[in-house]
Amino acid sequence: MNQGLEIASGIDTKTIASPLCAAWETIRAGLRRDCGVRTFDGWLKPAELGAFDPESGALDIVMPSQFMADWVRSHFAERLALAWKTTLPVVREVRIVAGDGAPRPTGLLILEEIPAAPEPSGVVHPRPNFDPRYTFDSFVVGKANEVAATAARTLAQADSVTFNPLFLHGGTGRGKTHLLHAIGHTFLDRNPHAQVVSMSAEKFMVEFVRAIRENDTIGFKQRLRSADLLLIDDVQFIAGKESTQEEFFHTMNEIISAGRRLVITSDRAPQDLDGIAPRILSRLSWGLVADINQADLELRYNIILSKLALLPTIVMPGNVVEFLAKRLTASIRELEGALNRIAAYAMMTGRAIDIAFVEEVLANVLRANQRRISVDEIQTQVAEHYRIRKAEMTSARRAREVARPRQVAMYLSKQLTPKSLPDIGRRFGGRDHTTVIHAVRQIEKLRASDPEIDAAIRLLTRQLEG
Repeated sequence: MNQGLEIASGIDTKTIASPLCAAWETIRAGLRRDCGVRTFDGWLKPAELGAFDPESGALDIVMPSQFMADWVRSHFAERLALAWKTTLPVVREVRIVAGDGAPRPTGLLILEEIPAAPEPSGVVHPRPNFDPRYTFDSFVVGKANEVAATAARTLAQADSVTFNPLFLHGGTGRGKTHLLHAIGHTFLDRNPHAQVVSMSAEKFMVEFVRAIRENDTIGFKQRLRSADLLLIDDVQFIAGKESTQEEFFHTMNEIISAGRRLVITSDRAPQDLDGIAPRILSRLSWGLVADINQADLELRYNIILSKLALLPTIVMPGNVVEFLAKRLTASIRELEGALNRIAAYAMMTGRAIDIAFVEEVLANVLRANQRRISVDEIQTQVAEHYRIRKAEMTSARRAREVARPRQVAMYLSKQLTPKSLPDIGRRFGGRDHTTVIHAVRQIEKLRASDPEIDAAIRLLTRQLEG
């Protein structure tokens, strides 16, 4: 195994390749012993040595498919890293990657670090670590995300755009981060020498605070404000952080005024972001605001088909695909996780995939989906019903037109979710559990005496459960 070698000039084959190959055989034998023959043969035996960088100590372990790479990475990454550090300390980092689809050389490829071609100025910008799986080609488009996907592709590809910033918002696991990485990939492919900065709002805050402590705020500002494309994920995390918001506002202004591109994601629309300075919300609304709604049945069905196309060894009948699309409605992330689990169990057990098999493998997930209604969904539905801003659910306002819908939402949260009273209170602006108890009792009394309130509760319950 791995007999033929491609090496970079100036590197001694014997001093690097031989120890790596010998260590790999030792590690494989240990894994086979510790994990058992079935697991080893199914998941680890197909692994091959890939590229090794002597300077950084990074070694690639190559799997025959993206699915297998993801599974081995999530289940064996730490064990493989520890085994290599113990057996051959020159390997300081292990990366589990998928083959590129082309016939791979059987040998070990020893690479020297080759810098990117410099810009005319001589400056080479580091490329953000975008996930290779998250591209526009792998993003399945449907009615729920069509506007967001089109806007993202336009911003990444067009020579000039008529909107800036692009603000993407939607619940957890709907594809915001996927689109963010896809924008980064495409923009850099078209502009190889561009400076792209990608970070979460939380990391923005941490790095800003560190820059203040280390007297390096100028360096922090220059790095972000000189970016040709700035990507900020989960902006809601800077809510209530005044000094961070001040710097964020000036960074936004500098990027937009200079004609550079800015993309921001959040779990809520700008008008529903509580604790964010009004001038930031106003600036966000100047650009294009695109929401990613919950995937409908057709989109979930198509997503399953697209994922199955990456798993050629997995045979899933049409009735099972339809069953999963109907039952797993919480998020795309949960749907993908369920597919990975089904595929893993099918490969390990050798059983055919039918509905009975899926119900057995996903028993807990399916049971949770039967009654999975979130407090966030309840707040959204109630706010829409009473025509108030969703942010009022967590605000301190006590006006009747706001307080009554808030009590209704608390009541429904107690009835339709497994959340505890203190947890519900926290979701409504950090209120005490006694406030939730009062709201529940108040709505119960009103339902008995006010037909309009009772009808509203029944309607909202049907909408949420349906």
